[in-house]
Amino acid sequence: MELLEQKIRQEGRVKGQGILKVDSFLNHQLDVALFDEMGKAFAKRFAGEGVNKILTIETSGIAIATCTARYFDYCPVVFGKKYVSLNLDQEIYSSDVYSYTKQQAYKIMVSKKYLRPTDRILIIDDFLANGKAAEALIDLINQAGATLVGVGIAIEKGFQDGGALIRQQGIVLESLAIIDGMSEDEGIIFRDQSGKK
Repeated sequence: MELLEQKIRQEGRVKGQGILKVDSFLNHQLDVALFDEMGKAFAKRFAGEGVNKILTIETSGIAIATCTARYFDYCPVVFGKKYVSLNLDQEIYSSDVYSYTKQQAYKIMVSKKYLRPTDRILIIDDFLANGKAAEALIDLINQAGATLVGVGIAIEKGFQDGGALIRQQGIVLESLAIIDGMSEDEGIIFRDQSGKK
């Protein structure tokens, strides 16, 4: 998606250890107009799949998922919670995630009443690196006996193995921007996706 790549070029900052800082528009301050365009792009890529629910993980995936839901008849957005609270139902699906960025493991949880076997679910998230968050969300869908339609990612780090691992499972993975390399000295190298819708 050219618009997203332009924004990354203009405002993204590469930090050591494979970290891309995009907090000025993606995961701290939010560019809502850009998110709306991302939602449209995901809707085109998953058109005709009967999506009736979107699943993401708190926190950064929620805004993108919400904008995307507008283009799937305002379907519900469910997000995996990272923290236990008194409001969380006792009957939950849970899965473990290891965060590359935070370098720590945590559990995500979703109430069983929000994931049903009749659901056709699209996963949406902001980043894909090693694929651990996506794998945990896929696990929740499998526990519920629901159908995974596919995975939509704003920014995929193509130089890490998450994308390849998900695609090898036969899962449809659509990333709006794929970065094949980045460094503080040489900048960001995007994969050519000119053939995409």
